[in-house]
Amino acid sequence: MKAIRIHAHNDTPVLEEAPIPEIAPDEILVRVQAAALNPLDGLLVSGFAARFFDIQLPLTLASDFAGTVVRVGSAVTQWTPGDAVIAWTDAGTSGGLAEFAVAKATEAVALPASLSAAEGAAIPTAASTAWHALFSVAKLQAGETLLIHGAAGGVGTFAVQFAHHAGARVIATASGDGLDLVRRLGADQAIDYRNQEVATAVAGVDVVLDLVGGETQTDSYALLSEGGRLVSTAQPPDEAIARAHGVSASILYAKPYADRLGEVVAAVVDQGLEVVFDRHLPLAQFDEAWERQNSRRARGKIVLSLS
Repeated sequence: MKAIRIHAHNDTPVLEEAPIPEIAPDEILVRVQAAALNPLDGLLVSGFAARFFDIQLPLTLASDFAGTVVRVGSAVTQWTPGDAVIAWTDAGTSGGLAEFAVAKATEAVALPASLSAAEGAAIPTAASTAWHALFSVAKLQAGETLLIHGAAGGVGTFAVQFAHHAGARVIATASGDGLDLVRRLGADQAIDYRNQEVATAVAGVDVVLDLVGGETQTDSYALLSEGGRLVSTAQPPDEAIARAHGVSASILYAKPYADRLGEVVAAVVDQGLEVVFDRHLPLAQFDEAWERQNSRRARGKIVLSLS
């Protein structure tokens, strides 16, 4: 089968022939239709993610994918061949940028009939991060004001829509064509962070979703009202600075919420959210997709189709 793999850290991922994987009793084999790239893929390639995951080389990229079950392990009862699924696999094991991929039966949920495989593949990491940052961690409520830094990316485009649907007032930072995108998705205010000081346009927000880190995060504490909440996906917040401002600050790693993927998929469908694609390309154009992913300029998700 064809797969995008690395054989060592800092390798350039390449399209190559690989054996169709075997499955364990608790696993399923999926004929992949679409797989999504995430920032985590870059960390896997660089070796940085080895600090947190037991990475098995050679490694096929993309832990988020969708397709059709073709084989089930002897202990699997919830899936049968022919089922359409979305999978969110462990980052240290081979993923979905291959014609066939393995997932534990518990790492998959049904692909709703209303979603394409590409839309399904785009959901797991990005939508789960947005959903749980806003509602499981920040406890965002209707009527509150939310500031999202980096709102035009994969996580941000879901976050804008989830928050808008929940009745929050949404302020989004973006640049270029990302400004029109976040407005269309439901942002009440869009700030061009390249040409406008966020601190002069925003004050007294209830929640900050930091998808950027660095100085952006540091400057955000002063923008929160007393008792406000900052949640970052980019870097651990400085708790001392947060306390000095009378706010709370948390880092979110989405993976602990993996067993709630079905809840997030249902929310995307029930709320009629748009799955925003920056690029939707065939596997043969992986190099273009990889370059775009690493540019950090993507508007929404980058997804590759295999069928």
